[in-house]
Amino acid sequence: MHVTHLSLLDFRNYTRADVALAPGAVLFVGRNGQGKTNLVEAIAYAGSAASHRVSSDHALIRFGADTGIVRLRVEHDDRAVVIEIELNRASPNRAQANGSPVRMRDLPRYFASVIFAPEDLSLVRGDPGVRRGFLDTLVVQRTPRLAGVISDYERVVRQRNSLLKSARASRLPIESLTTLDVWDERLVSLGTELIMARADLVDALRPHVARAYSAVAGDDHLTRMSLRLSIDADLDDDREDEAGAVLDAGSDREQVARDLAERFRARVAERRRAELDRAVTLVGPHRDDLVLELNGLPARGYASHGESWSYALALKLASAEVLRADAVAGDPVLILDDVFAELDEGRRERLADAVGDFEQVLITAAVGADVPQRLAATRIGISAGTIVGEQ
Repeated sequence: MHVTHLSLLDFRNYTRADVALAPGAVLFVGRNGQGKTNLVEAIAYAGSAASHRVSSDHALIRFGADTGIVRLRVEHDDRAVVIEIELNRASPNRAQANGSPVRMRDLPRYFASVIFAPEDLSLVRGDPGVRRGFLDTLVVQRTPRLAGVISDYERVVRQRNSLLKSARASRLPIESLTTLDVWDERLVSLGTELIMARADLVDALRPHVARAYSAVAGDDHLTRMSLRLSIDADLDDDREDEAGAVLDAGSDREQVARDLAERFRARVAERRRAELDRAVTLVGPHRDDLVLELNGLPARGYASHGESWSYALALKLASAEVLRADAVAGDPVLILDDVFAELDEGRRERLADAVGDFEQVLITAAVGADVPQRLAATRIGISAGTIVGEQ
């Protein structure tokens, strides 16, 4: 899979932009603040309906405009699809694939990309919510129907929190909250499905992360990934020692799901009083964490800057490998945003080796010399929100 053409209208600092892209490695080069990242952000957005930089889509629309347009043409073998996204300040965003309306959450069905950017250091050093978001984005890219499961689960959490707040304000006794039981069952059903999907993903990522870390860092370090579940531990104490495997080799998936649901249901009942006191849902995958370890220690808090950077990059390279293995539409487009400036020469060359066989790799750099020559065969200059042509 590769992008052959990108068009922007009133997106970020681009009034209008049109750029043709070739398979293989493409380098966008220009001084900082000129719009390189904005271009690749638009491409990544088309595969996930989310920005890797901001939570609000309004920031993507050029200042002073009411609507922004992202349009790209994607090819795989002899098939092509044109994806168009309309970003609106005053109305819901809209999307089309080959001229037919599609739901925003269904965009991963048509295009897949993986982007690594400096912000991704927070995957290792940031809060659990960052890692949950990473997992769920990849879960949906692997299995687009799970976007609906995640959306429904989030709605249940909101409804349940609203009921808990009302109950606390009314000082209702626990035994009178029969409506909460209905939401509890939906929480358990949807939450168990999401936990299982995340566990499958972590199992798929694990060997790729280990190989990618060694490939990038050039060192023999032991990486370990595991899910820490709120149905098994009180995450308020900020400990990381209860994390373990959800799925063991050879385990019966249906039995694992039943066991998870029973543990989930029991934990919800056990935490009912605390939830009423705090008026918030304390149990479920919205409270879980992905625990990352390096050489037996939690990477968060113990890994150096360089180790954290290599770990975050390994997570994204592993994501691309997982999507490549699952996809019927070929490789995902791999995007490396301002990565090479952070790496020494040895790591630059090893990273180039690791990504060299992807169908399309899009790279941004302020200094073209930072990027190994074999990844800079096609160079596109960017200046002040303008494509200045190939260099």
